[in-house]
Amino acid sequence: MDREMQNSSLYIARGPEGSESGGISKNLDDDGRPKRTGTWITASAHIITAVIGSGVLSLAWAIAQLGWVVGPLVLVVFSFITFFTSTLLADSYRSPDPITGNRNYTYMDAVRANLGGRKVQLCGLAQYVNLIGITVGYTITASISMVAVRRSNCFHKHGHAVKCQTSNNPYMIIFACIQIMLSQIPNFHKLSWLSILAAVMSFAYASIGLGLSLAKVIGGAHARTSLTGVTVGVDVSAEQKVWRTFQALGDIAFAYAYSTVLIEIQDTLKSSPPENKAMKRASFVGILTTTTFYILCGCLGYAAFGNDAPGNFLTGFGFYEPFVLIDIANVCIAIHLIGAYQVFCQPIFSFVESRCHRRWPDSKFITSEHAINIPFYGVYYLNLFRLVWRTLYVIVTAVLAMILPFFNDFLALLGAISFWPLTVYFPVEMYMARTKMPKFSFRWTSLKMLSWACLAVSLVSAAGAVEGLLQALKTYKAFKAQQ
Repeated sequence: MDREMQNSSLYIARGPEGSESGGISKNLDDDGRPKRTGTWITASAHIITAVIGSGVLSLAWAIAQLGWVVGPLVLVVFSFITFFTSTLLADSYRSPDPITGNRNYTYMDAVRANLGGRKVQLCGLAQYVNLIGITVGYTITASISMVAVRRSNCFHKHGHAVKCQTSNNPYMIIFACIQIMLSQIPNFHKLSWLSILAAVMSFAYASIGLGLSLAKVIGGAHARTSLTGVTVGVDVSAEQKVWRTFQALGDIAFAYAYSTVLIEIQDTLKSSPPENKAMKRASFVGILTTTTFYILCGCLGYAAFGNDAPGNFLTGFGFYEPFVLIDIANVCIAIHLIGAYQVFCQPIFSFVESRCHRRWPDSKFITSEHAINIPFYGVYYLNLFRLVWRTLYVIVTAVLAMILPFFNDFLALLGAISFWPLTVYFPVEMYMARTKMPKFSFRWTSLKMLSWACLAVSLVSAAGAVEGLLQALKTYKAFKAQQ
């Protein structure tokens, strides 16, 4: 992108996109945008960062609700569904041809090119509401992991009977301060190092959880398990069994959902080999890796804790000792969520900034960049609009996290609502439109049946999420009444 020096070496203004000395720069792609350098390896890191959240540690609870037969089967089924629909979505990155067509830089662009009409607005609403919800939820989850470190040390020092209650708010502020700095990373293309670090952290805490579960199983601690999970009349009532089954299905289905950022991840890939082929390879590696960890964590966690498996056995204190290892795992969770927050907020940043650039192209505040020499880093281009708007966004998400302590339950509802359209419906519809598939053909009917089945999962999971939200509200009111 051309930058003209004006009056001072510290002031930089954006020039016409794609022009430099009258021609296309070797540092730009053929569409005038900065040259992409991503590979299937960096894309795999983005996927693993987005998919393996700290929710991997709650899969023991999900398996406990479904049992030894249905639980692992559901994990495998949803891994296949997610990989299949991700390959359809990867082919929608370029239109009309998946290899030589024009690039679609965002999910909305892909829907606009392949479907058009009101579906573009529906896609944008589902995608960005979900992304905003995830960033708020990650703020809460990261603070819980930070608090868990302090509580772990408290339990070790004073005993397990002590409550060791600590406010989450100071840790949310710490998390927000870190995000304010990281949010100045200009775009997804510059995020690879953070995603790789976050992916390493996810492997670290998942491995610690696996190791502790395995040690508990080998140690001979008895945990009651069954083929069908929690037992009606013993562990739960019949009504609770139904709601928990719905919630567990939702937890597993949405544990794989990274379609909200798939096109944006694909937009970081070099054009050779073709982006769709590299993205399919990255999706295969990412989903295979996450499914392996999911099955191991879920099954070993269930074997260790049985039908009494906690929602998260690292922050919910399924384990108290060795406390140092628990602390390390929770620090890894927090670091991972720092990276995952950026993976999910970058599309929001890009959407708002591109809209503002188009609406106010002559505004110096929005378009101008200032070159700042940073020791050991080099030249950083500071954009004042990016600094102000992204800082405000992080502050707002932190404030929402503080005032909505049960937001994670609401996030589950948002996930239930957005899973079907973003992970299944739009990829399937774009594929059928692009290939001009005849109605009522065998392939058309099969894809429609898959879409309807996933819609049913979304609906029952939404019902379970609403029930969980109501229970969280009751618990919160009761807690406040005791204070």
